[in-house]
Amino acid sequence: MEKYNHKKIEKKWQNYWEKEKLYQTSDNQDKPKYYILDMFPYPSGAGLHVGHPKGYIATDIFARTKMMQGYNVLHPMGWDAFGLPAENYAIQNKTHPKLTNEKNIRTFKSQLEKLGFTYDWGREINTTDPEYYKWTQWVFIKMFEKGLAYESNEPVNWCPSCKTVLSNEDLEDGKCERCNSEVERKPMRQWVLKITDYADRLLNDLEKLPDWEESIKEMQRNWIGRSEGAEVEFRIMNYELQIKVFTTRLDTLFGVTFMVIAPEHKLIQDLKKEIKNYNEVEKYLNIAKNKSDLERTDLNKEKTGIKLDGVVAINPVNQEKIPIFVADYVIINYGTGAIMAVPGHDKRDFEFAKKYNIEIKQVVSEVNKKNQNNNLKLKNNKIFAEDGILINSGEYNNLTSEEAREKIINWLEEKKIGKKAVNYKLKDWVFSRQRYWGEPIPIVHCEECGNVAVPYDKLPLKLPEVKNYKPTGTGESPLANIKDWVNTICPKCGKSAKRETNTMPQWAGSSWYYLRYIDPHNEKKIVDKNKEKYWSSVDFYVGGAEHATRHLIYARFWHKFLYDIGVVNYNEPFTRLQHVGLILAEDGRKMSKRWNNVINPDEIVEKYGADAMRVYEMFMGPFSQPCAWSTNGLIGARRFLDNVYKIKLKIKNQELKIKNQELENLLHKTIKKVTEDIENFKFNTAISTLMIMVNKIGEQKIISNIHYSLFIILLSPFAPHLAEELWFDLGNKESIFKQNWPKYDLELTKDKIINLVIQVNGKLRDAIEVVADIREEDVKKIALKSEKIKKWLIGKEVVKIIFVKGKLLNIVIK
Repeated sequence: MEKYNHKKIEKKWQNYWEKEKLYQTSDNQDKPKYYILDMFPYPSGAGLHVGHPKGYIATDIFARTKMMQGYNVLHPMGWDAFGLPAENYAIQNKTHPKLTNEKNIRTFKSQLEKLGFTYDWGREINTTDPEYYKWTQWVFIKMFEKGLAYESNEPVNWCPSCKTVLSNEDLEDGKCERCNSEVERKPMRQWVLKITDYADRLLNDLEKLPDWEESIKEMQRNWIGRSEGAEVEFRIMNYELQIKVFTTRLDTLFGVTFMVIAPEHKLIQDLKKEIKNYNEVEKYLNIAKNKSDLERTDLNKEKTGIKLDGVVAINPVNQEKIPIFVADYVIINYGTGAIMAVPGHDKRDFEFAKKYNIEIKQVVSEVNKKNQNNNLKLKNNKIFAEDGILINSGEYNNLTSEEAREKIINWLEEKKIGKKAVNYKLKDWVFSRQRYWGEPIPIVHCEECGNVAVPYDKLPLKLPEVKNYKPTGTGESPLANIKDWVNTICPKCGKSAKRETNTMPQWAGSSWYYLRYIDPHNEKKIVDKNKEKYWSSVDFYVGGAEHATRHLIYARFWHKFLYDIGVVNYNEPFTRLQHVGLILAEDGRKMSKRWNNVINPDEIVEKYGADAMRVYEMFMGPFSQPCAWSTNGLIGARRFLDNVYKIKLKIKNQELKIKNQELENLLHKTIKKVTEDIENFKFNTAISTLMIMVNKIGEQKIISNIHYSLFIILLSPFAPHLAEELWFDLGNKESIFKQNWPKYDLELTKDKIINLVIQVNGKLRDAIEVVADIREEDVKKIALKSEKIKKWLIGKEVVKIIFVKGKLLNIVIK
């Protein structure tokens, strides 16, 4: 028998699909649309390993099924090619990032094409293409005009290894997520995007996304970190200065016994001459600046601090003098960079107070069952940190915490020393990088006019060609050394000016790329509004969960801004979201050059075939869970496809009149199960169902053309090359992917004869074959006559009988 030759078959049908332009997406709006999107790859020098295509295979299966279900499908692909990894790779290889990028993209594209995906390459995008980043710059200018893009000199995260500033989202465990270096906090001039203006919308609109995984939404909620409270001013005695604090526990205001400010707090420099121990304080500041935020806020580490001798604050509610400490566990970019410390009701404050012998006051008491106050007892370092009843709080005694908060804020607002406030963990997005390989920020600095945007008709502002693009480490981008590029004319007044030399972060181009796929060649608009209205929002977005608090928040922010200025029709970009579980190496570790455990997909395709790899990766386990690669599992997937190929010898081209009701029923069950499993991304169980069908077909001497044809259609999204080959072998003249997806007869999916379990006190004692719709009375009669059951009932009283139709009968005895 002729063997299944995957090399011959796969190349043959890939050429056919390309020639027929089978996957070219139409903008004709006469069909319902379906937009399925992969998080586009970063084309690193290493190329793809077998773990990378897992999500792409899944979306390809989904896209093919939707095509056959009558949808106009958009399933595009492109390249997220700016940023630190590409630049660092180019530096290591002593070449230009543009050249390495072009080479890497060719490698990636070749690898993807070998797997037979449905991508419309006519819509391919590349974030480093000036005709693409023209529109990234266009959005930045729009934000600048609306006051959402601004310059700042606040302390930022500086990576000494990458020699650039990082946003909070670019850190993992307080370290640079690219190189794992400890970051430093240092003030630098930066461009920042005011994402906090959208914090409430980003948070509240998560409720409009029922088809997002709850774990992803919860990660976003935690990252945004909204908390309601109050902002209170504590006056500095003898000075016209205040310390502002944010607190959610205004009811503990009478329990404040000290204050703590961050090492970067402006007050330290303002009162430098008045701080009697400033030399000691300065030493502490120098130590603190070399610690990461994670290290500073680690709850398990002992807190350190220095009292500012010579300056005290005044508690606004009782006029008590309060010492001020500087301590690195307070972070400048969270809240106001200062806290009111209430050691009687906060564990961290309590530990600090014990260490530095600071007074501890009890101002909130627990309420017992009789609704009477229990004075707080501080024993074994345990404190009462919940709401309760106020004590030692003047006129607010005996109020509940909730009542007290309301009355105290009213008093503070009346005195104009406090107000209701909302705080967020989310901070404005640091949008500058002191590197070469990124989108130039389209701003000109003019001594007369200040910051001026590059005119729209001068976009794109292209990245200049340079030989030396290595980072300077001075806080300036390498672009600052290109005088011919930096020196320019102010677009507003015509006088000499200088270009902005910082570049955008990698996240810029990926914040809106899904829109450009809709209209990739439009030279006049970022996207045509009618096309966007038809194709948006993205129906299904698939990618890594690691982007939950970076890319997904950034993209939602940009989309909401574009919605506000009328560019897009919808408030949210992605309707349904699914994360991909990692494929680990056979040794159970993440695939990495470091471990020498990377498997190249090209080698797998060469030896076993693209379809075998596709089937195996979907069969490994639940899609969202990590699983380890197994060559034996891959061989099993290939064996399954070999069995499918062999079956064609049993096909009779005429419609068989032989009645095979069992096979007919199984086929309709298979159609139902595979259809539902593809929709729910349960590919492993869909393939298992197809395997059961193949085994049953293999038992038959001959099968009808129509049964086999329907089975091949069900297989086609998973193994498209083999399915297309078998489809044409059956005498068909057009692609299998132009066929209608099979529909099932619900009646034929119901089991006529079932195995019904008989239990005694919940333990299996017998199983009987019965008709699926058998009545309870009939089952009882059969069960009670069974010899296997009778022996368990001798001398026992039947208390009750539980019947679950189609499944079991349980006899309860005593």
